[in-house]
Amino acid sequence: MFKHIMVPVDLAHTESLGHALDTAADLAAHWGAKVTYVGVGTATPGKLAHNPAEFSEKLKAFAKAQAVAHAIDAEAHATIAHDPTTDVDDVLLHTIDEIGADLVVMQSHIPGLVDYIWPSNGGKIAGHSRASVLVVRG
Repeated sequence: MFKHIMVPVDLAHTESLGHALDTAADLAAHWGAKVTYVGVGTATPGKLAHNPAEFSEKLKAFAKAQAVAHAIDAEAHATIAHDPTTDVDDVLLHTIDEIGADLVVMQSHIPGLVDYIWPSNGGKIAGHSRASVLVVRG
């Protein structure tokens, strides 16, 4: 049914992505789909990496670990944004088309006050993407 699953990941918070990661891996194994883990970084040094190349290598290592742990076909796709906090939705929408994903599996969170002011990432992606979007709570 699905051939290419995209999973947005924040390498700074992988411990809170377990449900989405497990769901994507299970779906990939079920359908024989490829999984692409997408990370949005910045060109400036930060907590995760000193430069885009280091960020890309960390994301590749994460994808490889997921592939081994779940016995799936997985790869990494690192993107760089001027301001990942504000640009993440647009970057993810562009990446869905760029890599040809037909399903996006992303982690959600318990809605808070700010969610009533700004739309959620999952909501924007689902509303503007040609791919199916599965927002996983947990």
